Amino acid sequence: MRVKICGITKLDQAQAIADMGATALGFICFPKSPRYITPENIKNIVEKLPIKIDKIGVFVNTKIDLLSEIIINTKLNGIQLHGNESPEFCNQLRQSIPNNIEIIKALRIKSPQDLTKANIYENYVDTLLLDAYHPDKLGGTGQTLDWKIIEEFHPASPWLLAGGLTPENVTKAIQQLILVSQPKIEFNNNFCGIDLSSGVETAPGDKNLVKVKKLFDSLAKPKVKV
Repeated sequence: MRVKICGITKLDQAQAIADMGATALGFICFPKSPRYITPENIKNIVEKLPIKIDKIGVFVNTKIDLLSEIIINTKLNGIQLHGNESPEFCNQLRQSIPNNIEIIKALRIKSPQDLTKANIYENYVDTLLLDAYHPDKLGGTGQTLDWKIIEEFHPASPWLLAGGLTPENVTKAIQQLILVSQPKIEFNNNFCGIDLSSGVETAPGDKNLVKVKKLFDSLAKPKVKV
Protein backbone atom coordinates (compact mmCIF):
# COMPACT_ATOMS: atom_id res chain seq x y z
CA MET A 1 0.00 0.00 0.00
CA ARG A 2 1.25 3.47 -0.86
CA VAL A 3 1.72 5.96 1.97
CA LYS A 4 2.15 9.53 0.74
CA ILE A 5 3.03 12.33 3.15
CA CYS A 6 2.30 15.69 1.58
CA GLY A 7 3.38 19.25 2.34
CA ILE A 8 7.09 18.51 2.83
CA THR A 9 9.24 21.62 3.28
CA LYS A 10 12.30 20.46 5.25
CA LEU A 11 15.08 18.07 4.23
CA ASP A 12 15.62 16.47 7.65
CA GLN A 13 11.91 15.73 7.98
CA ALA A 14 11.73 14.35 4.43
CA GLN A 15 14.63 11.98 5.11
CA ALA A 16 13.19 10.85 8.45
CA ILE A 17 9.75 10.20 6.97
CA ALA A 18 11.26 8.26 4.09
CA ASP A 19 13.22 6.13 6.58
CA MET A 20 10.01 5.41 8.51
CA GLY A 21 8.43 3.83 5.45
CA ALA A 22 6.70 6.46 3.34
CA THR A 23 6.53 5.48 -0.32
CA ALA A 24 5.86 9.00 -1.62
CA LEU A 25 6.46 12.58 -0.52
CA GLY A 26 4.47 15.56 -1.77
CA PHE A 27 5.74 19.10 -2.38
CA ILE A 28 3.26 21.97 -2.69
CA CYS A 29 4.02 24.08 -5.76
CA PHE A 30 1.09 26.45 -5.23
CA PRO A 31 2.43 29.84 -4.01
CA LYS A 32 -0.75 30.70 -2.08
CA SER A 33 -0.47 27.62 0.12
CA PRO A 34 1.02 27.87 3.64
CA ARG A 35 2.97 24.72 2.70
CA TYR A 36 4.46 26.23 -0.46
CA ILE A 37 8.06 25.36 -1.23
CA THR A 38 10.14 26.91 -4.01
CA PRO A 39 11.37 24.79 -6.93
CA GLU A 40 14.96 25.40 -5.83
CA ASN A 41 14.28 24.03 -2.35
CA ILE A 42 12.36 21.08 -3.80
CA LYS A 43 15.36 20.20 -5.94
CA ASN A 44 17.70 20.40 -2.95
CA ILE A 45 15.52 17.94 -1.04
CA VAL A 46 14.76 15.59 -3.94
CA GLU A 47 18.45 15.14 -4.78
CA LYS A 48 19.08 13.77 -1.28
CA LEU A 49 16.17 11.32 -1.11
CA PRO A 50 16.28 7.59 -1.95
CA ILE A 51 15.49 6.77 -5.58
CA LYS A 52 12.71 4.41 -4.51
CA ILE A 53 10.67 7.24 -2.97
CA ASP A 54 8.14 8.88 -5.29
CA LYS A 55 8.51 12.67 -5.31
CA ILE A 56 5.23 14.36 -6.23
CA GLY A 57 4.71 18.03 -7.06
CA VAL A 58 1.25 19.38 -6.20
CA PHE A 59 -0.05 22.03 -8.61
CA VAL A 60 -3.22 24.12 -8.85
CA ASN A 61 -4.33 25.34 -12.29
CA THR A 62 -0.73 25.78 -13.44
CA LYS A 63 0.01 26.32 -17.13
CA ILE A 64 1.55 23.29 -18.80
CA ASP A 65 4.75 25.06 -19.86
CA LEU A 66 5.52 26.21 -16.32
CA LEU A 67 4.48 22.89 -14.84
CA SER A 68 6.76 20.98 -17.20
CA GLU A 69 9.65 23.33 -16.48
CA ILE A 70 9.32 22.84 -12.72
CA ILE A 71 9.10 19.07 -13.04
CA ILE A 72 12.25 18.89 -15.17
CA ASN A 73 14.26 21.31 -13.03
CA THR A 74 13.33 19.72 -9.68
CA LYS A 75 13.57 16.09 -10.87
CA LEU A 76 10.14 15.26 -9.47
CA ASN A 77 8.68 12.05 -10.86
CA GLY A 78 5.02 12.78 -10.28
CA ILE A 79 2.44 15.52 -10.73
CA GLN A 80 -0.67 15.96 -8.60
CA LEU A 81 -3.31 18.27 -10.06
CA HIS A 82 -5.39 19.78 -7.29
CA GLY A 83 -7.33 22.49 -9.12
CA ASN A 84 -9.98 22.60 -11.82
CA GLU A 85 -7.87 20.88 -14.46
CA SER A 86 -10.06 19.29 -17.15
CA PRO A 87 -9.59 15.87 -18.77
CA GLU A 88 -8.46 17.75 -21.90
CA PHE A 89 -5.79 19.53 -19.85
CA CYS A 90 -4.63 16.20 -18.44
CA ASN A 91 -4.42 14.78 -21.95
CA GLN A 92 -2.36 17.74 -23.17
CA LEU A 93 -0.11 17.43 -20.13
CA ARG A 94 0.48 13.76 -20.83
CA GLN A 95 1.66 14.66 -24.33
CA SER A 96 4.05 17.28 -22.94
CA ILE A 97 5.92 15.32 -20.27
CA PRO A 98 7.93 12.08 -20.21
CA ASN A 99 5.84 8.91 -20.02
CA ASN A 100 7.43 7.87 -16.75
CA ILE A 101 6.01 10.89 -14.89
CA GLU A 102 2.94 9.89 -12.89
CA ILE A 103 -0.15 12.11 -13.17
CA ILE A 104 -2.48 12.16 -10.16
CA LYS A 105 -5.81 14.00 -10.34
CA ALA A 106 -7.29 15.09 -7.03
CA LEU A 107 -11.07 15.28 -6.71
CA ARG A 108 -12.80 17.07 -3.83
CA ILE A 109 -15.76 14.92 -2.82
CA LYS A 110 -18.86 16.49 -1.28
CA SER A 111 -21.53 14.00 -2.37
CA PRO A 112 -21.81 10.66 -4.19
CA GLN A 113 -22.51 12.59 -7.39
CA ASP A 114 -18.98 14.00 -7.27
CA LEU A 115 -17.61 10.51 -7.74
CA THR A 116 -18.96 10.45 -11.28
CA LYS A 117 -16.18 12.90 -12.18
CA ALA A 118 -13.69 10.10 -11.72
CA ASN A 119 -14.88 8.28 -14.82
CA ILE A 120 -14.02 11.13 -17.16
CA TYR A 121 -10.39 11.25 -16.01
CA GLU A 122 -9.58 7.56 -16.14
CA ASN A 123 -8.15 7.63 -19.67
CA TYR A 124 -5.92 10.63 -19.01
CA VAL A 125 -4.32 10.13 -15.60
CA ASP A 126 -2.47 7.34 -13.81
CA THR A 127 -3.97 7.73 -10.36
CA LEU A 128 -6.95 9.43 -8.70
CA LEU A 129 -6.96 11.02 -5.26
CA LEU A 130 -10.15 11.60 -3.27
CA ASP A 131 -10.03 14.53 -0.87
CA ALA A 132 -12.62 16.18 1.36
CA TYR A 133 -14.53 19.14 -0.05
CA HIS A 134 -13.95 22.57 1.46
CA PRO A 135 -15.60 25.69 0.02
CA ASP A 136 -12.50 27.87 0.33
CA LYS A 137 -9.46 25.62 0.60
CA LEU A 138 -8.11 23.10 -1.90
CA GLY A 139 -6.42 20.69 0.49
CA GLY A 140 -4.62 20.21 3.78
CA THR A 141 -7.70 21.35 5.69
CA GLY A 142 -7.89 18.49 8.17
CA GLN A 143 -11.51 18.03 7.17
CA THR A 144 -12.46 14.35 7.02
CA LEU A 145 -13.94 12.84 3.91
CA ASP A 146 -17.19 10.96 4.48
CA TRP A 147 -15.93 7.41 3.99
CA LYS A 148 -19.43 5.99 3.55
CA ILE A 149 -19.76 7.96 0.32
CA ILE A 150 -16.91 6.02 -1.24
CA GLU A 151 -17.67 2.51 0.00
CA GLU A 152 -19.02 1.61 -3.44
CA PHE A 153 -16.36 3.53 -5.36
CA HIS A 154 -14.80 1.14 -7.88
CA PRO A 155 -12.88 3.11 -10.52
CA ALA A 156 -10.76 1.55 -13.23
CA SER A 157 -7.76 3.63 -12.09
CA PRO A 158 -5.73 3.17 -8.91
CA TRP A 159 -6.78 5.68 -6.25
CA LEU A 160 -5.55 7.24 -3.03
CA LEU A 161 -7.63 8.24 -0.02
CA ALA A 162 -6.98 11.67 1.55
CA GLY A 163 -9.04 14.11 3.60
CA GLY A 164 -8.56 14.44 7.34
CA LEU A 165 -6.63 11.22 7.87
CA THR A 166 -4.70 10.98 11.14
CA PRO A 167 -2.76 8.30 13.02
CA GLU A 168 -5.86 7.87 15.15
CA ASN A 169 -8.43 7.29 12.39
CA VAL A 170 -6.42 5.81 9.53
CA THR A 171 -6.97 2.20 10.58
CA LYS A 172 -10.72 2.67 10.72
CA ALA A 173 -10.72 4.38 7.32
CA ILE A 174 -8.77 1.60 5.65
CA GLN A 175 -10.78 -1.18 7.24
CA GLN A 176 -13.95 0.44 5.98
CA LEU A 177 -12.55 0.22 2.44
CA ILE A 178 -11.31 -3.36 2.45
CA LEU A 179 -12.90 -6.77 2.25
CA VAL A 180 -11.47 -9.08 4.89
CA SER A 181 -11.12 -12.63 3.69
CA GLN A 182 -8.93 -14.74 5.95
CA PRO A 183 -6.12 -15.43 5.82
CA LYS A 184 -5.49 -12.53 3.44
CA ILE A 185 -6.77 -8.99 2.98
CA GLU A 186 -8.00 -7.80 -0.38
CA PHE A 187 -8.29 -4.07 -0.90
CA ASN A 188 -11.34 -2.34 -2.30
CA ASN A 189 -11.07 -2.41 -6.08
CA ASN A 190 -7.96 -0.39 -7.07
CA PHE A 191 -7.66 1.34 -3.68
CA CYS A 192 -3.88 1.69 -3.52
CA GLY A 193 -2.99 3.95 -0.60
CA ILE A 194 -3.38 6.98 1.63
CA ASP A 195 -2.29 10.61 1.60
CA LEU A 196 -1.77 12.67 4.76
CA SER A 197 -0.68 16.24 5.40
CA SER A 198 -2.25 18.19 8.27
CA GLY A 199 -2.87 14.97 10.23
CA VAL A 200 0.86 14.58 10.88
CA GLU A 201 1.83 18.23 11.37
CA THR A 202 2.71 20.57 14.20
CA ALA A 203 1.99 23.51 11.86
CA PRO A 204 1.50 23.83 8.09
CA GLY A 205 4.65 22.51 6.43
CA ASP A 206 6.21 21.42 9.72
CA LYS A 207 5.82 17.65 10.05
CA ASN A 208 5.53 16.12 13.50
CA LEU A 209 7.77 13.06 13.44
CA VAL A 210 6.14 11.65 16.56
CA LYS A 211 2.80 11.69 14.76
CA VAL A 212 4.36 10.18 11.64
CA LYS A 213 5.79 7.31 13.68
CA LYS A 214 2.41 6.81 15.32
CA LEU A 215 0.90 6.61 11.84
CA PHE A 216 3.22 3.80 10.80
CA ASP A 217 2.70 2.05 14.12
CA SER A 218 -1.04 2.14 13.43
CA LEU A 219 -0.53 0.76 9.91
CA ALA A 220 1.60 -2.07 11.31
CA LYS A 221 -1.30 -3.44 13.36
CA PRO A 222 -3.01 -6.68 12.24
CA LYS A 223 -5.45 -6.36 9.31
CA VAL A 224 -3.70 -3.30 7.90
CA LYS A 225 -1.21 -4.37 5.26
CA VAL A 226 1.39 -1.80 4.15
